[in-house]
Amino acid sequence: MKTTTPVQPAAPKTTSRSRRRFLKEMAAVAGLAAPMWIPRRVLGAPGAGGANDRVDVGLIGLGTRGRYLSSVIAGQANLVAACDCYLPRLDELAERHSKPGGSGVTWNTYQNYEEMFDREKLDAVVIATPDHGRVRPAVIACALGLDIYAEKPLTFTIPEGRALVDAVNKHKRVLQVGTQQRSMDVNRYACRFVREGGLGKVHTILVRNMTSPEPVAGLETEPIPEGLDWNRFCAQAPLLPYNQMLQNKWKRWRPLGGGIIADRGAHAIDQVHWAMGFDDSGPVDIWPTTEGARPWQRGIRMRYANGTEVRFESSDGPDFGAIFIGDNGKVEINRNKYVSNPVDLIPQATLEDNDVPDHFRNWLDCIKTRRLPNAPVEVGHRAVSVAHLINICRETGRRLQWDSKTEQFVGDDEANRLLVKPRRKEFALPVV
Repeated sequence: MKTTTPVQPAAPKTTSRSRRRFLKEMAAVAGLAAPMWIPRRVLGAPGAGGANDRVDVGLIGLGTRGRYLSSVIAGQANLVAACDCYLPRLDELAERHSKPGGSGVTWNTYQNYEEMFDREKLDAVVIATPDHGRVRPAVIACALGLDIYAEKPLTFTIPEGRALVDAVNKHKRVLQVGTQQRSMDVNRYACRFVREGGLGKVHTILVRNMTSPEPVAGLETEPIPEGLDWNRFCAQAPLLPYNQMLQNKWKRWRPLGGGIIADRGAHAIDQVHWAMGFDDSGPVDIWPTTEGARPWQRGIRMRYANGTEVRFESSDGPDFGAIFIGDNGKVEINRNKYVSNPVDLIPQATLEDNDVPDHFRNWLDCIKTRRLPNAPVEVGHRAVSVAHLINICRETGRRLQWDSKTEQFVGDDEANRLLVKPRRKEFALPVV
């Protein structure tokens, strides 16, 4: 596909607005005004594809999320290849998409994504692997000229996240992170209200306390299931003795996942960054505040450079957002909904509920226009970096200072060593 350099959208203004003006401007977001641009394929411009010109996509990772995304892909693009290191999942996917009395599915199947990259002529790839196996195929895809839809959490460590950002920028790829709330009108509206001063100065943000991964302990060695390439499943992680808990509950274990804080928490942290304008930064100070029964359950607080404090301490609160407390009141933002106190603090508007298909469609549009998608790589990297910082703070059990420009802890060699996780040479990250 012919490509051009992505265009960076203009930064939003941050000056305070009246609620009436805010409501008027946000009418466009709700679809009440003409779009700023229309894809060339719709206009039939020279060089644009026809109505049936769809992107050829490969899918890596066929767990729960990958199976769902396969239907999204099939509805909007051409699914031409699927890959999973566990072969029964490939058969399950084919059965899922086959129609009674039909001829079955037509895509090719692979157990090794590098083989898929070698053999298939793809335009793009969707990556829905476990956390520890996501960045490497994404970096390879960048070098091959493919655009990428990568599930959250985008990365397994902060340094590999920076490597992915560098690869996307160098090769001028369109990468959309699967934080679909960035394509939801309700969330866009509420986050913009907070960001543009509707709450006044925001001094405290409450996010649900979600667990970090725990060390692998007490698991007996079990036979490797037939059809599973356990070596490829472990990928960069140490080649662990097989146990079905490691395969099926991988996000719980430190060598393989980032815990719930990096999974569901990635959505919540992303809303904090979006609403506060923190997309290209991070906290400056982070510390544990409670001693839970286990270190990976400790409460955490952090402070950003503007003085706002973010607290991860309560088991209550929105699953996919946060409660923002400012001089004028508070707003709770969750997926596709918001509430305020006082109730008339934020103007009400008629907004559509959106979900993953809209987010995926935004990615496909940006592939063809070469604009930045709603959830670009830097945004995803910065949001999940906060989850990684929480994991390290819980592991060290002490206060840490963070420099978001150098992406290093200040004066703490031990904490900086924890930024990097061991990689087996077979699964080394390509150098950008």
